[in-house]
Amino acid sequence: MEQNSTSSNTSCKQDVVGLRSPYYQLPSAKQRQSERIKRLRDLHLKRNEARKLNHQEVIEEDQRNKLPLNWENKIKWAEVKLEEELKRQEAVSRGEDYDQVKLLEVGADDAEKWERKKKKKNPDKGFSDYEAATARKYHRFVKQLKPNMEEYNKKKEEMGEAFYPGRDTIIHGMHKDTKECVDRMVADLEKQIDKRSKYSRRRRIDEDADIDYINERNMNFNKKLERFYGQYTTEIKQNLERGTAV
Repeated sequence: MEQNSTSSNTSCKQDVVGLRSPYYQLPSAKQRQSERIKRLRDLHLKRNEARKLNHQEVIEEDQRNKLPLNWENKIKWAEVKLEEELKRQEAVSRGEDYDQVKLLEVGADDAEKWERKKKKKNPDKGFSDYEAATARKYHRFVKQLKPNMEEYNKKKEEMGEAFYPGRDTIIHGMHKDTKECVDRMVADLEKQIDKRSKYSRRRRIDEDADIDYINERNMNFNKKLERFYGQYTTEIKQNLERGTAV
C-alpha cells in the first residue's frame, strides 16, 4: 500500500514538473481559433440535421391531418379484407369451402351475438332520395307477391319464345289479364290510398298561435328576432298589446 501511494505521488509530481518545464507550450491563438471553428461547424451540422428532421415531421403531420378521420380504420379494414381474400384463395387451392372453414373458427357466443345483431338490423334507413324510396317500395311490393307457379309455367309454354320478348318480338294481343288479377291490383291500390290518407305531416304553422306576420319570410324573420331579443322586448310587447305603452 505504501509503495502504491508513493508511486502515484511521484507520477503527479512528474506531471506538474512537465507542465512547468520550459519545453511545454500552450496552444497558440491560431490553434484555439481552429478548434472553435471546428466546434462551431459541428454545431451548424447538428442544427441543420435537427431542422431537417423537424421539417420532415411537420410534413408528415400535415399529411396525416389532410387524411379522413377514419383513415386508420379504413386501412385496418383493407388489411383484414386482404388477409381474408388470401385465406379464401388458400382454401380454394385445398379444395375446401372457405365459408364453412371460417364458421368452424367462430364460437357459439359470437355466432349468437351476430344472429341477434342481424335480426335487430333495420333495412329501412329513412328517406335519402326519391329514387331510393321508389326502389325500396318496389322491393317491398315484390316481397308481398305470391306468384302462381302453375299458371306461370302454363303461360310460358303457351307463349314460347315470346314469353321473353326481344326487340323485334310482337306481343300485342298475346296476353290478357284475368279478372282475378285486376281485382287484386285494385284491392292493392285501394289499400295504398287508405294507408296514404292516414299519414300525418308536421304542421309548419301553429293555428293557435298569434299571427304577427304578413308572409312566410316575415314569419321566419320574426322568429329570429324573438329568439335573440325576446327576453328584452317582452314587457314592451305586452304594453303595446294592452295599450299602456308610454
